[in-house]
Amino acid sequence: MARLADYFVLVAFGPHPRGSGEGQGQILQRFPEKDWEDNPFPQGIELFCQPSGWQLCPERNPPTFFVAVLTDINSERHYCACLTFWEPVESTQEVVCTEDATEKEEEADEGGQARLSSTATAQPGQLFAPKTLVLVSRLDHTEVFRNSLGLIYAIHVEGLNVCLENVIGNLLTCTVPLAGGSQRTISLGAGDRQVIQTPLVDSLPVSRCSVALLFRQLGITNVLSLFCAALTEHKVLFLSRSYQRLADACRGLLALLFPLRYSFTYVPILPAQLLEVLSTPTPFIIGVNAAFQAETQELLDVIIADLDGGTVTVPECVHIPPLPEPLQSQTHNVLSMVLDPELELADLAFPPPTTSASSLKMQDKELRAVFLRLFAQLLQGYRWCLHIVRIHPEPVIRFHKAAFLGQRGLVEDDFLMKVLEGMAFAGFVSERGVPYRSIDLFDELVAHEVARMRADENHPHRVLRHVQELAEQLYKNENPYPAVAMHKVQRPGEASHLRRTHRPFPRLDEGTVQWIVDQAAAKMQGAPPAVKAERRTTVPSGPPMTAILERCSGPHINSARRLEVVRNCISYVFEGKMLEAKKLLPAVLRALKGRAARRCLAHELHLHVQQNRAVLDHQQFDFVVRMMNCCLQDCTSLDEHGIAAALLPLVTAFCRKLSPGVTQFAYSCVQEHVVWSTPQFWEAMFYGDVQTHIRALYLEPSDDRVSPSQEVGETQSQDDERSALDVASEQRRLWPTLSREKQQELVQKEESTVFSQAIHYANRMSYLLLPLDSSKSRLLRERAGLGDLESASNSLVTNSMAGSVAESYDTESGFEDAETCDVAGAVVRFINRFVDKVCTESGVTSDHLKGLHVMVPDIVQMHIETLEAVYRESMRLPPIQKPKLLRPRLLPGEECVLDGLRVYLLPDGREEGVGGSGGGPALLPAEGAVFLTTYRVIFTGMPTDPLVGEQVVVRSFPVAALTKEKRISVQTPVDQLLQDGLQLRSCTFQLLKMAFDEEVGSDSAELFRKQLHKLRYPPDIRGTFAFTLGSAHTPGQPPRVTKDKAPSFRTLSWNLVKNAKKTIGRQYVTRKKYNPPGWENRGQPPPEDQEDEISVSEELEPSTLTPSSALKPSDRMTMSSLVERACCRDYQRLGLGTLSSSLSRAKSEPFRISPVNRMYAICRSYPGLLIVPQSIQDNALQRVSRCYRQNRFPVVCWRSGRSKAVLLRSGGLHGKGVVGLFKAQNTPSPGQAQTDSSSLEQEKYLQAVVSSMPRYADSSGRNTLSSFSSVHMGGHVPSPRARVTTLSNPMAASASRWTASRGKWSSVRASGRSSGLGADVGSRLAGRDLLSTPHTNGAPPDSGFLRPQRAALYIIGDKAQLKGVRPDPLQQWELVPIEVFEARQVKASFKKLLKACVPGCPAIESSSASFLRSLEDSEWLIQIHKLLQISVLVVELLDSGSSVLVSLEDGWDITTQVVSLVQLLSDPFYRTLEGFRLLVEKEWLSFGHRFSHRGAHTLAGQSSGFTPVFLQFLDCVHQVHLQFPMEFEFSQFYLKFLGYHHASRRFRTFLLDSDYERIELGLLYEEKGERKGQLACRSVWEYVDRLSKKTPMFYNYTYAPEDTEVLRPYSNVSNLKVWDFYTEETLAEGPPYDWELAQGPPEPPEEERPDGGAPQSRRRVVWPCYDSRPRVQPDAISRLLEELQRLETELGRPSERWKDTWDRVKAAQRLEGRQDGRGTPSSLLVSTVPHHRRSLGVYLQEGPVGSTLSLSLDSDQSSGSTTSSSRQAARRSTSTLYSQFQTAESENRSYEGTLYKKGAFMKPWKARWFVLDKTKHQLRYYDHRVDTACKGVIDLAEVEAVAPGTPTIGAPKTVDEKAFFDVKTTRRVYNFCAQDVPSAQQWVDRIQSCLSDA
Repeated sequence: MARLADYFVLVAFGPHPRGSGEGQGQILQRFPEKDWEDNPFPQGIELFCQPSGWQLCPERNPPTFFVAVLTDINSERHYCACLTFWEPVESTQEVVCTEDATEKEEEADEGGQARLSSTATAQPGQLFAPKTLVLVSRLDHTEVFRNSLGLIYAIHVEGLNVCLENVIGNLLTCTVPLAGGSQRTISLGAGDRQVIQTPLVDSLPVSRCSVALLFRQLGITNVLSLFCAALTEHKVLFLSRSYQRLADACRGLLALLFPLRYSFTYVPILPAQLLEVLSTPTPFIIGVNAAFQAETQELLDVIIADLDGGTVTVPECVHIPPLPEPLQSQTHNVLSMVLDPELELADLAFPPPTTSASSLKMQDKELRAVFLRLFAQLLQGYRWCLHIVRIHPEPVIRFHKAAFLGQRGLVEDDFLMKVLEGMAFAGFVSERGVPYRSIDLFDELVAHEVARMRADENHPHRVLRHVQELAEQLYKNENPYPAVAMHKVQRPGEASHLRRTHRPFPRLDEGTVQWIVDQAAAKMQGAPPAVKAERRTTVPSGPPMTAILERCSGPHINSARRLEVVRNCISYVFEGKMLEAKKLLPAVLRALKGRAARRCLAHELHLHVQQNRAVLDHQQFDFVVRMMNCCLQDCTSLDEHGIAAALLPLVTAFCRKLSPGVTQFAYSCVQEHVVWSTPQFWEAMFYGDVQTHIRALYLEPSDDRVSPSQEVGETQSQDDERSALDVASEQRRLWPTLSREKQQELVQKEESTVFSQAIHYANRMSYLLLPLDSSKSRLLRERAGLGDLESASNSLVTNSMAGSVAESYDTESGFEDAETCDVAGAVVRFINRFVDKVCTESGVTSDHLKGLHVMVPDIVQMHIETLEAVYRESMRLPPIQKPKLLRPRLLPGEECVLDGLRVYLLPDGREEGVGGSGGGPALLPAEGAVFLTTYRVIFTGMPTDPLVGEQVVVRSFPVAALTKEKRISVQTPVDQLLQDGLQLRSCTFQLLKMAFDEEVGSDSAELFRKQLHKLRYPPDIRGTFAFTLGSAHTPGQPPRVTKDKAPSFRTLSWNLVKNAKKTIGRQYVTRKKYNPPGWENRGQPPPEDQEDEISVSEELEPSTLTPSSALKPSDRMTMSSLVERACCRDYQRLGLGTLSSSLSRAKSEPFRISPVNRMYAICRSYPGLLIVPQSIQDNALQRVSRCYRQNRFPVVCWRSGRSKAVLLRSGGLHGKGVVGLFKAQNTPSPGQAQTDSSSLEQEKYLQAVVSSMPRYADSSGRNTLSSFSSVHMGGHVPSPRARVTTLSNPMAASASRWTASRGKWSSVRASGRSSGLGADVGSRLAGRDLLSTPHTNGAPPDSGFLRPQRAALYIIGDKAQLKGVRPDPLQQWELVPIEVFEARQVKASFKKLLKACVPGCPAIESSSASFLRSLEDSEWLIQIHKLLQISVLVVELLDSGSSVLVSLEDGWDITTQVVSLVQLLSDPFYRTLEGFRLLVEKEWLSFGHRFSHRGAHTLAGQSSGFTPVFLQFLDCVHQVHLQFPMEFEFSQFYLKFLGYHHASRRFRTFLLDSDYERIELGLLYEEKGERKGQLACRSVWEYVDRLSKKTPMFYNYTYAPEDTEVLRPYSNVSNLKVWDFYTEETLAEGPPYDWELAQGPPEPPEEERPDGGAPQSRRRVVWPCYDSRPRVQPDAISRLLEELQRLETELGRPSERWKDTWDRVKAAQRLEGRQDGRGTPSSLLVSTVPHHRRSLGVYLQEGPVGSTLSLSLDSDQSSGSTTSSSRQAARRSTSTLYSQFQTAESENRSYEGTLYKKGAFMKPWKARWFVLDKTKHQLRYYDHRVDTACKGVIDLAEVEAVAPGTPTIGAPKTVDEKAFFDVKTTRRVYNFCAQDVPSAQQWVDRIQSCLSDA
């Protein structure tokens, strides 16, 4: 029984002591006046009576009632029921009161019932003061308090004839039962009657309607957030104008938290004076009047629930974790079914008659039932994770949080993690963990209803029924006797508070009340305590827990097969079948990713331990340790699956003998895991073991069937085995019956059990924390935990002695060695801290604790001494037989810098290496060595997986390609030790992720890094491999640059001009024609017996045309090389440049070759010879060049054979120049225009270019702009449509605005090939006048019709440069501004591409999706798309007859890309092997693309990083190649080869930034005779030539070009493919681009098998990612050619070159095709693919005003039906496809045959194969017919006569004299001899006819 009310208090308004306007509460009277012994009087009641402050009020408010809750220091709650009424103020108080108080009263209105208008003024005599009757109780009977206080107030107001003292006395002496469902009727002696019912079970909270009201006010989602916030210890603040509502909301929230109890600050109604409590750092649930909302605004971390507005505001910095799914959604659904039952019926066609909603009280219980179910689901099986640490004298219980989370599958769940760590849950464990106590609804639910709840999950109606059943029980608990709730209490009249005749509340007589109280107390003492006896039982544990969601653990779902593999492997190990075990080991290590397999391993190993010890031999020991490490590596620090716990007894059991008396245990090899340094893990383990031992203490010996190593958290008892909780429950039941001595004995036994376990654990911890080599203090510091734990003191240790004791013992323990002391000290402190915590919690006596602290340092020291011996002996063990290092094959001239360092190559993100999507076994991780050579970084090794152990894994890349190197710390795949590693990434798309073997010291690793860095960034370009290769000098000293090596700059330029003059001088005398040396002769000097010269014509004054003396041969040769280098051959082929013999004809040529840059004085990055308009003098070029960036002025690089339009290139413009000219707002007069001479020169220059085009040359008759500037520019009014248009939105152009939507390019092309190239390239280009004359079927109009409206020259420039530019008034040229990306964007994009294609670590999600996403993020394909788009645009313009100047950035990156692509698309020559080489040499090398700078080749370029501009160009070519596979003579492999070697620095071709730099280094021309001997190739082209003779890998068999095919590729991103150069790799041999290193597919040896079987077959298993498929399985044609060669060799015939065979086959096929009239299906080369390569036209469309213009591709096409014409085109092209196919050689061989030739002086006659070439106007000779390397060239331009000859000494004997003839040139006489007279005659005739043709 308990008192209904402890105190009755009367509180009244009193003036504030400091005289401020507000008053304060004064206690007038309190009863009883003495405090109860068991319950002192609570302080601060006067604050809580008027929470908004004590204020006077101008009118009488109705009485208010609310219940405030006060919490005392013992966490006891006191309920203060407050009834407030107002009385008139006496005159003494009026003085104090001011109007100010009134104002405040208005702001904070107490009960929230009557708000005053702010205009009300207070007159004296009208003020009212509040007075409050307070009842203080520890019981929560709100209604009884309301009735009782109401009765007292009614007696006072109504003036009833009842003594107030008696009523109050009765109230204070009334006692009620505490719980147990009894009811009591009370009366206070005023004719009243009240029935008090107590709940059946005290532990269930009483909520009345508060939960239902809370949901009504805030809604489901908000209440759920508040629920989660309160559980995860956030601050919750309720706001409302009603105090009663605040109290109800807080009560409701608390009721929802059951069975957890809220243990933080709980103040349902907070007084205004205490608002600063809100800034407390601890969590709380507080209610505050809404009037103080403003004060709560600046609270940053408080969740505010506004009950009146129905909102919950969560600050940004607060994250409330939601309930774990699926519980969150299930709870939400059930709540909505309870609150809104009609929701289910809302959609029904025939809704049932409305069912009556359950009453508010019932709904309240249903809502609570939902949350009760939720807790039962969340905490299901919690009792299986309780550890009984002590049973007597009081149970000590701990909860194994990690095991609970692990088994529920909620390790990652934020919500449950926080709940389990919270104070509420700690209280729950200590209260509900007790095994023997009374049980309530929750215990039954969690024990018996779990299965039902799981079954009901998907049946909402069954869930609802269960909720209603629970609600019934909750309702019955609160209202056990529903029928008898008959109250009869007097109430005051309706408006009684407004009556004027009030007398104040009387002062009561203390004596009377005290007497009544004393009487009752005396009575109570005699009576026995009427407390209902508690029914205690053993708490049921319920079914074992299951995961909330049955999640499968990813790819490691443990099948029985996997477990079988684990068991077999272990049995093999212990049976000594090591070979078998080795085979299974990789499978086991993979299986051990799964939880069940790890448990299985632990279980199996347990079976092999006898008497806590298992001695193994070395191999067995290694196997066991590896498997343990593999198990532990995936354990988190909490070990939620109990794996580390299961292995802990084993690591101290398995051991091996190292030498007599020295044993090494497994723990010394498995220390590198984070779990061992986690205090929580050790605590859980300790408590688990203590529980096992305490249980054994009480079980009868016969009962004890539990091995002490039983797993923690998994004590799945068999039927006949009682759990520790059952044992504890039984013991608690018997405890009261035991004698005092017996009790003492049990307590002592338990205490010593705990103590002995503590000693055991101190030992165990020292085993696992002290490293084997105690000098390695590094290990400890790196381990998470120990170091951190040093600093973080454990707040839970209360009476810890660790601080003082540990320190003192540590200093006394006599460690000499400082290092050791460091390790030992850290371990001692860690163990002491642990011992302190667990011993304090489990009640170990302080003496024992002190003893432990003394023991710990000794244990540690002893263990260190043991370990020293073990370490010493283990170092003597023979090392494990490591695989032999495989030495890599090196290139000739490649030298090893660092010999092999043992490493493991780890798998990266490319899953092929680990047998991912590609299938196949796991090639990585591989064990081997890394080698550093002067050229490459090479890894060679074998996979660690024995199933693949026979294979060799090679991964290498050129040192020069290294883009990123970072240190990593990784686990080695074999023994799972943490090792230092390196990750190297290269721009050739290889990644080496390596972990160094432990034998590699950190200094070796560091040396490797330094050497690598040194080789990657040599201080000078001469230090690169291409230079050091085969040369004697070391990289350190620069090579000798002397006169004889490379002519100095001055001589060179002088020779150049001298040669040119000499040539021109000679032109008057003889008719000669310029013929550069043969292609094959290129790059190597002419043989000694032939000294040809090359002439360059230059317009000079006659005075300079003096013949000069002959040059030295070396000078001549240099000169020829320079002219050759200037790509004159290409210019001649294109008809550019004056190379004829007559000056008069030269005048008519529009362009000339100018040697103005021969000294590289005008522009260092340009070649020495340039093509410029004929009319421009050299001295003008200097001035023109100033207008352009880097002085790169516009020069011609290509001319269209058909339209004669030219393609020019230059750098971007400076501010002045054309742009400056056009930017002038007021057009300058001619006088002003003259001022800026360079602008004027530039203007002239452009005019000269325009004039040089055939159809513009004579149209205007003017050659400069100056002549018309006065006429036209002066009076020119800009046309309303700006002529400068952008490659942008067509609308923008029509509106002449520059702010076009960027990057959105409208479509240029119609006819079904919309490439997305949006260009309205000028209104003229768009053909304004075409609108009126539409053509039938949209066929392209006649091209001649467009000509007059097309600009002669389009300048493609950067949008940023050309801002605000006005158009050229004469409309001769037009600016096309475009947006392009910069080099740095290419660099950034490439970085991302590299990461996408070669990720450093495996992707989390499915690889294809993440690859595509990262590919898109890189924007690489978008850049390719833009390049192709611009190039196609330029191709269209050139094809339609307009010239184009590409003038972007500095003219050496994007300009080069665009110009090269345009030529490749426009000119079929560049799509041959020879042409492509020429294109790269001309546009990339001669025109100064900065290869060294972009490739970061030297130390200076290191910061700029790798920018693959050239690679991007090759990628564009690859895209075009894919779309037009028959148009290219070279294969895709050729592109990859160039892509690899442009970055590899193996050849000198792609080094340095310009010809100028190459000449300075003497690179451009090699001295004659320097290459004698088989030196390594220095030029990539030479290497390609050599290789092409041996193998057709660079050749494309489907090559069948069309005559005048201009390619127009699709450029949309959707049409682009990722180049397989980026993604493919072969681990069998490394990158396949260094051909010598991997020659041909290695044939499997045909030897006898060891088992005596037949020889192996020729079949091979080809693995993706391991073998190079094209090499293992070449295409059919290569196969046939190889077969042919093999057969020829077998027959003993000299084998022919593959190219000759191929040409013969093709010729035969061509003849066959001609005879049939069509290609026969049987033939090898018939294409059945419909020919789609010609697109009909490109349409440039412009916005609303514009018209459609087709840039026709086939001017001869009819405008008839499109389909028929395309069909004809297809037919035509297929028929001519192969007939026109000719090799480069056959094209240029007019006549050929064998001739004998007399060598130079004193040389013998030799038979040579001669070729007469009309095209090139030369006679070439070769060693034999199949040879491609030309041995010499006789230029027919120099031949003066052909005459009959005479035989000389050594001539062939059998030949007729008439077969001899001589060829006389300007240099010497050649003697020839044919095989017979007719052939000699034929040769003479042919040569004569060639001469006359010229």
